[in-house]
Amino acid sequence: MKVIVSGGGTGGHIYPALALINEIKKNSSDVEFLYIGTENGLEKDIVKRAGIPFKSIEISGFKRKLSTDNLKTIARFFKGVSLSKKYMKEFKPDVVIGTGGYVCGPVVYAATKLNIPTMIHEQNSLPGITNKFLAKYVDKVAICFEEARKYFPSQKVVLTGNPRASEVLGQDAEKGRQSLGLKANQKTVLIFGGSRGAKAINEAVLQMIPLLKNKPYQIVYVTGEVHYDKVMKEVELLEDSSHVMIKPFIHNMPEVLASVDLIVSRAGATSLAEITALGLPSILIPSPYVTANHQEKNAQAISENHAAMMIREQELNGELLLTHIDEILLDDKKLAEMSKASAELGIPDAATRLYRELLEIANK
Repeated sequence: MKVIVSGGGTGGHIYPALALINEIKKNSSDVEFLYIGTENGLEKDIVKRAGIPFKSIEISGFKRKLSTDNLKTIARFFKGVSLSKKYMKEFKPDVVIGTGGYVCGPVVYAATKLNIPTMIHEQNSLPGITNKFLAKYVDKVAICFEEARKYFPSQKVVLTGNPRASEVLGQDAEKGRQSLGLKANQKTVLIFGGSRGAKAINEAVLQMIPLLKNKPYQIVYVTGEVHYDKVMKEVELLEDSSHVMIKPFIHNMPEVLASVDLIVSRAGATSLAEITALGLPSILIPSPYVTANHQEKNAQAISENHAAMMIREQELNGELLLTHIDEILLDDKKLAEMSKASAELGIPDAATRLYRELLEIANK
């Protein structure tokens, strides 16, 4: 089988694609992949590091106001369609899947015009403009949140979950604790603001640190590499921060996730897939700087099912964050109830589900 995968712009589109590729490789030795992305996107280096053949097209997103740049975007779209068709005629794929980002537009659209079976994967509860456009043409739409179903043609939609969820299962929690020097007999909170960190979350944690001294739990706080030096200068001014473990970045995140009891994070789709697959309760602080405020919609989908608490960034401060942490971790009953609710939302076999759906349309 030959598979073309396309997805770009953010890790939230790229890493699910790689998780799917890994799942297909586990189940089939006779498979070839081609990844189509952009030359300047994150996907180029990430995909090449994974050893997957990579081709590029040029594409940009539409401006939300009248602009001559939109004319350039239209021209790039049709040029991208033409180049994608060229790649497909050379590679001869059995199926094409798009996992999100502007680059999927011309790639998946080109495949539909060549009558190649196609699927898109929507990670968020509020779909992006590219997937809404492509839904009219593709054979199948895979979603991760039931809340996304209403935005797509009902006969095409399947709930698969996010394949990244499958990659955090079966990790060694003890190894995760040891890698950070965590105590095995204490509950643990992991606080992070995504791969680059989040200034607002960092500010709230700095406000909170002086209040943590006698708490019966331990905190791992990931600043993001770009914020680390500035945060540590602020920490040096505090009387005592020894009860908080501060890291710029965690490279073995799946192991660490398996070892903690509570997550404080943004509400990106990939993070939520991992959190719910592990049945972890969370405090979600959605980023207000994303398209169509989709992280808040993601957070609402989790919090309305009692698996998380949500704090909007404009309401965030150290005292409120600490109140919520205490409310969950110091109440064993609430912790257990939220963990159960989180696990019920999780789809741990998401990679397998998505692979089966892809096989189905490829073999039609």
